[in-house]
Parts: sequence; C-alpha cells; structure tokens
Amino acid sequence: MKELKIFSPATVANVSCGFDVLGFCLDSIGDEMVVRKTDKKGIHITKITGYDLPFDPEKNVAGVSALALLKDVQPDFGFEIEIYKKIKPGSGVGSSAASAVGSVFAMNEILGRPYNRTELTNFAMKGEALASKSEHADNIAPAIFGGFTLVKSVAPLDILQLPTPNDLWAVIIHPQIEIKTAEARAILPKNIPLKDAITQWSNVGSLVHALHSNDYDLLSKSLTDVVVEPHRSKLIPHFDLIRETVLKHGALGCGISGSGPSIFSLSHGHKKAQNVAEAIQNVFVKTNIPFEIYISKINTQGIKIL
Repeated sequence: MKELKIFSPATVANVSCGFDVLGFCLDSIGDEMVVRKTDKKGIHITKITGYDLPFDPEKNVAGVSALALLKDVQPDFGFEIEIYKKIKPGSGVGSSAASAVGSVFAMNEILGRPYNRTELTNFAMKGEALASKSEHADNIAPAIFGGFTLVKSVAPLDILQLPTPNDLWAVIIHPQIEIKTAEARAILPKNIPLKDAITQWSNVGSLVHALHSNDYDLLSKSLTDVVVEPHRSKLIPHFDLIRETVLKHGALGCGISGSGPSIFSLSHGHKKAQNVAEAIQNVFVKTNIPFEIYISKINTQGIKIL
C-alpha cells in the first residue's frame, strides 16, 4: 500500500463534567487527508484546501504528529500529505485533533500497522500540543478509538474505551466566532471549592455508569458541569438561551464542546435530535450571529479509510 485517503472525524471534548478526560466522536463532520509513501525522506505537506494553514510540517499540527511517528520508526523513505480541511480551526470540535490524528493513522496503515491506537494517540498529542500549548488527548482519543473515551492518565498514557448507547445522537451549534483554547484555559480558576469537586466527580462516575448501563435518564442527570462551564459560558453569546431551548425540546443535556464556541447537546433518538436542531435554528437565527448546525450519530468507529 503506497497511498491512502482517510476521513478524520470531529470530536466533542469534556462532555460537560469530564474536563480534559472525556470525549466522544462525531460522524457527519470531519477532515479528509491523502497520505502517500514517497522516495524523498521526511514529511512533505503538498496541498491544503479549506483554510489557510502552514505547509511547513514543523508549524502544522498534522506535520508535527507525523514527524513524531517518523522519528520513532525511521524508515528509508518519506510521506506526502494532502489536507482537505473541513473542520474550522477554533470551532471547538477538535479541528487540530483531526489533523494530528489523520496523518499518523494513515502513515501507520501504510507501514503495516506497527503501532496500536494508544501509541498513535501519543504521537498525535505532539501535534495537538502545537495548537493548544499542552499535551492532552480528550479530542484525540475519541477520534482514534471511536465512541466515548476516558483518558485515565496522560503519563503514562492510558485510554479507556467506553460503551455508547445505541440510539444516542448529538446536535452541534457552531456560532461563527473564535475562542482561542489558550484564552479559554486562562480564565479557569486554579482552585475550586471542595463541594464543587465532589459534585463534578460524582457526575463523571454516574455518566460512565450511564454509558455502561444504557441509562438515558442517568445520562441526562450527569451532564452538569459546575467547574468549567460557569466561567467559559460567559465567552459564548446566548449560551443560556441555547441550553434552555434544547432542554425544553427534549434534549438529555447540553454543554460547551471543548473550549467553545460550539455547544453540543445529546438526544435519545434521531427524531428528538431533529426537533432540538430545529428549535436551536429558530432561536439563534434571531441573534444576527452566523452559525452552523450539525446532527450526528455518535461515531463508534472513529477515523477510517475512504
């Protein structure tokens, strides 16, 4: 195999209560990449469409993760990468993670799969760090493993793959404003009250149990963030209005996707998700802020070959 085309999916990180550890994978939004083996050594980004991103592999998220893998495997050949960028950078649905994951997944396939998914996550984290200034895997892990994932530890890296209820759908609204991850991290408190910490880890535990037991009611009760959302929601116009709207129209819960500005909600069944999306559309169209809405089943496969 000398050339591959892949779909690298968008993801939702944090999932309300699981800051920096929980994430899930989307199905209807993602980047495409073509990666090919070349006689010329090194990593060469030859084409980028969609957004203005650097061709220098050391300044491009996909390039940095690819270089990390290449340094480890040390082949006597190189790789060319074409990036068809469809996830807007800074959208809050794992744009940088999709780039970081796409290059290493395709290279690993061409090389005959010498690395497992956890090792690929480790390489991809090097690229993610270029974008967010820290190595974290809450978007990368669900993109590689699919479904819901929990990052138990970063050093050493330990990813837990969680079950996905079989009729769970996500609705994403992406207001066309930019929130930089570094800025969204800077506003978070260094210390939190013990009672908030107790509430938060209780919600994480019950959310994980809800996924294992297919319990939609418990899932709904668990999607509460008392640590991060009270601070970050101030950066997102009309966040409270969106939350009120989706809950009124039957969503299980709602929260900030990653560091924002995208907002996710989860629904039991496609019809409910459609109702939620329509309600958001009707409310947000009055705000004069451009936006996009996506409906997606939870993607349990993750990144895939096209």
